Amino acid sequence: MVEGAPRRRRTLQDVANEVGLSANTVSRALRGQSGVSEPTRERIRRAAEQLGYVPNVHARSLVLGSHRTIGLVITNVSNPFYAELISAIELRAAEEGYHIVLFLSEESPTRELAAAENVIQSGLDGVIVVPVQGPTNPWHRVTRAGVPLVVVNRRLDDLEVDTVATDNYAGARAATAHVIDQGARSIVMLEEDLPITTIDQRIQGFQDALAAAALPCEEGAVLMVPTRRNDRVALPWQAGDAYRLTVDLLARGHRPDAFVVGNDYFALGLYRALRERGLRCPEDTFVVGFGDYPFAEFLAPPLSTVRLPAAKVGNTAVDLLLGRIRGEAAAPAEPILVQPELVTRESTGV
Repeated sequence: MVEGAPRRRRTLQDVANEVGLSANTVSRALRGQSGVSEPTRERIRRAAEQLGYVPNVHARSLVLGSHRTIGLVITNVSNPFYAELISAIELRAAEEGYHIVLFLSEESPTRELAAAENVIQSGLDGVIVVPVQGPTNPWHRVTRAGVPLVVVNRRLDDLEVDTVATDNYAGARAATAHVIDQGARSIVMLEEDLPITTIDQRIQGFQDALAAAALPCEEGAVLMVPTRRNDRVALPWQAGDAYRLTVDLLARGHRPDAFVVGNDYFALGLYRALRERGLRCPEDTFVVGFGDYPFAEFLAPPLSTVRLPAAKVGNTAVDLLLGRIRGEAAAPAEPILVQPELVTRESTGV
């Protein structure tokens, strides 16, 4: 063989020739099936390792009718929630002998459509999706193709499939009720301007907490932070946008008793705006975030925030999907809400 030339992929027959046995016997031994003595099995394993034989998973999937591979469509991997979600899904799937293929939509309907087409053409066993929630829904085509599908974190009201999501409404309502209990009466919410159900739910939770305390939701109480997700920046949210909105608000002479922010990144910009105006947290105003990202407890002061159950959402989604793949789950589709946890720290005077 010429040095540097690519090696031919070793086959099952190569291993069989090496040990002088049939390919069927070698195949049974490497798959751990019965009918092969332990000394023979060990001899076959050693030969396979020495030859560098790697099973052809695609060929085996044609025989078994399954790739044992799940698609995972995520909007943005730099979102700490989704990073934890991906890890949980990959680990849970691996426990069940499944691999993950990751697709990124970046909140783009075009990229989402391409991912949906890829799922169908690749013959994946199923798919877990964080949908873009754009003007079109490509996932109808996936379900019509017979591919089991579970929606995560958002809703697709026009598609009857299993859904697993954090209870964003409950999280935002609990965060708002917390600062009200601490004495806040004038409260402003900073939220992202992306038109998705998770944001709608958080805003509704905020408004309902105010109503329950007989506090008005004044005009301008919800400030929409310009999204940068479609600009392909490194982070899904920019603290600078929250900073500028807060600077403008304070410059108009409005100093709320508390801020409820839709994610912890916004709190970074908010903290800076407060410092520049000489305002102290929590003495002059409370701040409560959403996400409990790794930096939250290390801010000054440590940030009260809503901890999101990403791992539980991911594990639940995999279990639901595998139930559908194996034909174990019963119709109709199941919506599951996983409860978040309010973590109180010094930013709300606790």
